[in-house]
Amino acid sequence: QVQLVESGGGLVQAGGSLSLSCAASGIILRINDMGWYRQAPGKQRELVAGITSGGETNYADSVKGRFTISRDNAKRTVYLQMNSLKPEDTDVYFCNAEVQRYYYSGINNYWGQGTQVTVSS
Repeated sequence: QVQLVESGGGLVQAGGSLSLSCAASGIILRINDMGWYRQAPGKQRELVAGITSGGETNYADSVKGRFTISRDNAKRTVYLQMNSLKPEDTDVYFCNAEVQRYYYSGINNYWGQGTQVTVSS
């Protein structure tokens, strides 16, 4: 089985910074796209930032210029540096990875367990 383990959430004041990380483990041949999503209670999960295996990135308009996604392919880890945090960034953040486990298998989506980010005003 593939596991994505997140760390780094917490409570911060508005204007502050937090860093999230998500490490993949298990039998993995290749990881394609990785990303961070967030979800508030009763709302749909939305993409915050994504990164391809080659390092191309995309961001939600609401976080452009404030958040930076990066990855270390050797460590199978994706990071999210969040600066200038706002109360509206408060959510549960989930990491996602598109994983191929074997040379003969397809690509499946895996999710982390989620980590709470709370920004106080």
